[in-house]
Amino acid sequence: MNLKALLGSDPRTILMRKNMVVSALLKAWSALVFLALVPLTLKCLGTYNNGIWLTISSMLIWIDHLDIGLGNGLRNQLATHLAHGDRRGAQQVVTSTFFMLIMIIVPVALLTLGMIYAFDIFSFMNVDATLSPDLRHAVAVAVLFVCATFIFKFIGNFYMGLQLPAASNIILSAGHTLTLIATVVAWFMGCRSLVVIAAINTCSPLVVYLLAYPYTFYHRYPDLRPKANTFRWKATKSLFTLGVKFFVLQIAGVVLFMSSTLLVARLFTPEMVNPYQISYRYYSLAMMIFTIILTPIWTATTDALERGDEQWIRNCRRRMDKVMLIMLGCLALMVALSAPIYHVWLQDQVEIPFTLNVLMAVYMFVIMYSLSYSSFLNGIGALSLQLIFTTAAAVVFIPLTLLLHHLSDHINCVIITMIIVNLPGLVVNHIQFHRIINHQAEGIWRR
Repeated sequence: MNLKALLGSDPRTILMRKNMVVSALLKAWSALVFLALVPLTLKCLGTYNNGIWLTISSMLIWIDHLDIGLGNGLRNQLATHLAHGDRRGAQQVVTSTFFMLIMIIVPVALLTLGMIYAFDIFSFMNVDATLSPDLRHAVAVAVLFVCATFIFKFIGNFYMGLQLPAASNIILSAGHTLTLIATVVAWFMGCRSLVVIAAINTCSPLVVYLLAYPYTFYHRYPDLRPKANTFRWKATKSLFTLGVKFFVLQIAGVVLFMSSTLLVARLFTPEMVNPYQISYRYYSLAMMIFTIILTPIWTATTDALERGDEQWIRNCRRRMDKVMLIMLGCLALMVALSAPIYHVWLQDQVEIPFTLNVLMAVYMFVIMYSLSYSSFLNGIGALSLQLIFTTAAAVVFIPLTLLLHHLSDHINCVIITMIIVNLPGLVVNHIQFHRIINHQAEGIWRR
């Protein structure tokens, strides 16, 4: 089945398809870069410090999601303004997002850096100070660069709002490529420092965003460039109304991902983070493929809704069901081939049990299937039930993991809990989408 038959051929879908093709090429390149980075970083740091770096990188995700949903709010609001030809309103939304991101991150950066040097981070991460004496400085450097990137990453959301996710993927791929190049240079120069690896991985994306800003807003879209005189609190209010809901969803997701890695480090050892995170990253390749198709749907759904084209949404959902069957087959194949792939990829530096692979594949499919519905719901703006179930999952995750760990002292308990807490959200997303599209949703089912 070719991409045209799978997705359709109306103008909106043609734009989606073009972005998917370009995104597929970029994602394929990013996957190769990613595959090269894992063993290279392992060689640079060793299993213990690499486990620490993986833990640090999972912790940094919470900073990336502190935009109170402004990025996703920008994505929806920009698509809405442009669907109605209101470029002045679109510029105000872009400006308001940019300046609000600055106001949010500056105090967060100062507070976080203060906490890093005020508290015992070694105990918090269950790290032996003699094996990783530079931990505090590595975390501080990483936080500094991530906070700076936080301001400019809205450029990716800007392109999403224009229904140009391929442009956002170009920026991300360039950042990954620069990270690989810098890591190779560090390897040949004999740099084995956790601080150096942390700086390379967090500074590279920032450099690319800083280059993308003048190209985007001075060359391609000067009429949408952020300007202080177009800042409007009213536009900020509309962003927050929708953005706060996205923010809660983001934070709940971060709590699940970050706490799972921290739990592995604390309940077991930092070295055990390696099989957990590496298996997660391996099956994330399937997620990477899936997001090529999924990403344009969000904004395209908003555009279709604003133009009263509900039939397009129904058709797109039917095609997505076919995509899910393909992704299930991909995950099954990845499980079957995991042992030889790990052998070649990791050169036996890390052992990953078969049961861990199976559970991680099941978890990834649950997340994919849930996202296949939530992407439509996000475009529609129906977030209330997602908020309830995602927040509930984040709340019960840690105590349920500790309970399962008490019953079975095995790393699998973490992944089993991840699957359990995400299943209710999947079921509700499925029901809510079909109620909305069939005009049967009332009350909280519609919001």
